[in-house]
Amino acid sequence: MVIIADAEVAGHRVDVRIDGGRITEIGRRLCGAPVVGAAGGALIPGLHDHHLHLLALAASMTSVAVSPEAAGNGAGLRAALNAASGSWIRATGYHDSVAGPLDRDVLDRLEPRRPVRVQYATGSLWVLNSAALRLVLPPGDLPPCVERDAVGAPTGRIWRGDDWLRGRLPADPPDLGAVGALLARHGVTGVTDTSATTGTAQASLFAAAVQSGNLPQRLTLMSGGRLTAAPEYAVGSVKILLDDHDLPDIDDLVGRIRQARAWGRPVAVHCVTAGELAIILAAFDVEATRPGDRIEHGGVIPVEAIPELRRLGLTVVTQPGFIAERGDRYVREVDPVDLPDLYRCASLIRAGVAVAGSTDAPYSAPDPWSAVAAAISRRTRSGRTIGWDEALPPEAALDLFLGSAEHPAIPRRIAVGMPADLCLLRLPLCEALAAPHAHNVAATLIGGRAVYQAEPLFEPQETAGVLP
Repeated sequence: MVIIADAEVAGHRVDVRIDGGRITEIGRRLCGAPVVGAAGGALIPGLHDHHLHLLALAASMTSVAVSPEAAGNGAGLRAALNAASGSWIRATGYHDSVAGPLDRDVLDRLEPRRPVRVQYATGSLWVLNSAALRLVLPPGDLPPCVERDAVGAPTGRIWRGDDWLRGRLPADPPDLGAVGALLARHGVTGVTDTSATTGTAQASLFAAAVQSGNLPQRLTLMSGGRLTAAPEYAVGSVKILLDDHDLPDIDDLVGRIRQARAWGRPVAVHCVTAGELAIILAAFDVEATRPGDRIEHGGVIPVEAIPELRRLGLTVVTQPGFIAERGDRYVREVDPVDLPDLYRCASLIRAGVAVAGSTDAPYSAPDPWSAVAAAISRRTRSGRTIGWDEALPPEAALDLFLGSAEHPAIPRRIAVGMPADLCLLRLPLCEALAAPHAHNVAATLIGGRAVYQAEPLFEPQETAGVLP
C-alpha cells in the first residue's frame, strides 16, 4: 500500500491511495501508508505507445545512426561506418538524401572490409555489402525478398526480409532491459508492438524479458500470423503490410482480413500512402470492419477519405512526431498539394474518426512527449509549419497516448479501481504541457510499483496528507 500525497488530479490537489496494484481511494488527508510526496505535480495515467517495434528499438540502441540528421552526406556516412566498432556493422535510419540510392557496390566502396547492413528509415529495406552477402546468402535459390539485377545477381537490397535475415545472422538477442528502462523514464507503462514478423521465437524473448522484469511495461503483441496469448503479453491485431509499389488485389486483401477473423482477431493495416489507404478502404467495403480494426500511420490521408474512415469505424494510429523529425524533408520532397494530408490529427477528430498516437520507434524517437509537442505545434525542426489546422490543443495531444491497448482512442482517467499504471510529473499538467518533455517525468508506476523514479520518492510517514 502507498499514498501519493498532494498530487494534481483533474485540476485538484488530492491524495491517491494505491493497494493491490490498483487505486483504492482518492481524497484529502489520507493516512496509513508510506507516502510519495507529489508536491502538486500532475498524476496522470501511464502513457501507452500504440505502435512501436521493441526488438528493432533494442537493436537500434547499439547501431550506427545514418539518418540525414546524423550522417548529413556521403562523407558523413563513410565516416560513421568506418568509425563503427564490432565485427558486424548495423546502421539505421538511412534516406537517399544522404548519399543517393544504396546497393552492394555503393556500400563496398564505403566499407569493403567488414560486413555492413544498412536499414532505410522506412524499415522496409535493408542493404548489405558484399562481405555481408557472402555470410547470409544461402546456396541455391534465393528467397523473393532478395532483389536481383538483370543477370540474376543480388543487388544487396532486401525488401521486407527482416524475418529471413534475422535467421541468417549471428544470434545476438537484443537488450530489452535497456528498452524497458528507457520507456519507463518517459512515463510509458504500456506498449503495443506492431511487428508483422513476430512469431513464437520472438514472443518467447518478450515473455522472458517480462518475467525477469527487464521489460516492465504491459505488453500487447501484433503478428502477421497466428499467435497465442500468454500471461506475459496479450495478443492484438493481425498486422497486414502494404507496399505502394506492389499492392495486392482486393481478393487477396479480403482473404487476409477473413483469415484474421477466423483467428478471432482484428486487423491493423500499414497505410503510409494514399494508394495503400484506398485499397484497404475498398477491401473493408467487401469485408466489413469490426471493433479494433486499425489504420497504422495514416501517412497520407486525402480529405475525401475522412468520411470513409468515419463510416467504417476505423481507428487511425498515427505518428505526429514525424512532422518534427522529418518535416523539413517532407517540405523538400512532397508535392505541396499533399502536405496538408500528412499525419492528420485534428481534422480526423473533428470528423469523428478515432485517433491514437504512437512513436513508431525506432523509426522515430521513442519519446511520446516529443510526439505530443509535435501534435501541438506541427512544426519541423527548422520551424516550418505543416498542416497548421491539424494541430491539437495540449490536453488532446496528450490524450493520443492515454488510451489502453484495447481502446487506443479512449483516454484513461485517474479513478478509483483503475490499475495503478501511473506517471507522476514534476509540474502541474498545464505547465508540463506548455513545453512537453520527458524530463518532466518524476516517476513511473506499473501496478503500483515504481519502475522509474528521478529521485527518491518516499517521505516520512508523518507528512501523509499534508496539503497547502
